[in-house]
Amino acid sequence: MRTRFLVSVALVDLAALALAVAVASQLVFDTPVPGPTQLPAGASIWPLLGFMALSMILASIATEQMSGPGVPRPTYGRMLAILMGTVFLTAGFIVLFRPYWSRFFIGYSTLFWLVPATIHRFVRTRKPWTERIGIITAEKQLADNLADAAHAEVAWIIDPAFDGPLELPDRDTTIAVDLGAVFSERVAQYLSSCDLAGYVIRPFSSIYEQHTGRVPLVHVAEGWEISAPLLEVARWLPGKRVFDIGFTMLTIPLWVPLGLLVAGYVKLADPGFSVFRQRRVGLNGRVFTMFKFRTMVLGSESEGPRFAEKGDPRLIPGGAFLRKFRFDELPQLVNVLRGDMSLVGPRAEQVSFAKTFRDQIPFYDHRHLVRPGITGWAQVSYGYADDEAETIEKLTYDLYYIKHMSPAMDLRILWQSIWTVLTGAGSR
Repeated sequence: MRTRFLVSVALVDLAALALAVAVASQLVFDTPVPGPTQLPAGASIWPLLGFMALSMILASIATEQMSGPGVPRPTYGRMLAILMGTVFLTAGFIVLFRPYWSRFFIGYSTLFWLVPATIHRFVRTRKPWTERIGIITAEKQLADNLADAAHAEVAWIIDPAFDGPLELPDRDTTIAVDLGAVFSERVAQYLSSCDLAGYVIRPFSSIYEQHTGRVPLVHVAEGWEISAPLLEVARWLPGKRVFDIGFTMLTIPLWVPLGLLVAGYVKLADPGFSVFRQRRVGLNGRVFTMFKFRTMVLGSESEGPRFAEKGDPRLIPGGAFLRKFRFDELPQLVNVLRGDMSLVGPRAEQVSFAKTFRDQIPFYDHRHLVRPGITGWAQVSYGYADDEAETIEKLTYDLYYIKHMSPAMDLRILWQSIWTVLTGAGSR
């Protein structure tokens, strides 16, 4: 189903490119297919067309490979990534092989490709791809979470210990099997029959991750399921660090003046220091000092740290506004430059909270396998957690990020974070 979906999207994109090329050719050469009479002597347009088509195919494959295992969606961001990849690869082919090319022809082709590609994605997102799933598990809560996912259609749920009559499902059903369960003889025979009949049978945990963006903690045995996949993306970590530094340095003209304004406001709103320093747990459990603009009155944690809450009486005048639009987090960009944090990663937790969660929540320390981030998958997917139960929920998202982190996922999180800042969603 996933492969068929991705191939269909790529084929529609190629068809859109062919249409765009014909329109561009009509504008530049006065014919949909330019021949020898419209081109310089000895020139041919076909090598350029071949390079453009090949570039689009390679860009489509690259964006799919970089996007992780989640449910494929024909997003506008991926469309722009394919467009830029196509242009850059085509330019590279032109430099290497020196075929005939026209700046106006390539420009018009690019512009006119955007129109059908955008319409295509708009139509697809109105009726998104869904996967029909049959589940064999005793974990009702996880099954309910999967049923709530936007792109999953749960057709039925069978208890592994069930011993009644079972019929083969519809042919378009993917069977998700809880590999940690003990099956009755009847269910074992049922799975064997489905396998011989050619049904798609996949681990329940894999399908759960794909559709929910979370790791099912009850299916994590010893933690290697999280750390081992991280080794596969370790080659991206140096590039991630370079991106963090480059992006932060390039945006200094934006965030430094804004930070000075916020610091001045905090000083006027509540006399005292503007920047708040707090010990947080970072990469490999190392403790570092995190910087934030102060949004609470001095001495707000004199009786010990506690979670922020809605309508918190400890907030200074305007503190809720600063938190809502994340202005208080601007100094954390200094932590990024120092190497304490990344732009994207799990939230850096206070030392006292981290010690408590380490003792009470399994695999909590796996959050520290990567640098903490100013924003992250858990922040944009779940929001703020103010107790242990919600912290466990957020952990399922953090572990998913660590297991599936990629350049495309980081860019997706950054884009969602921009929207979160603009709307002020999820703040406390």
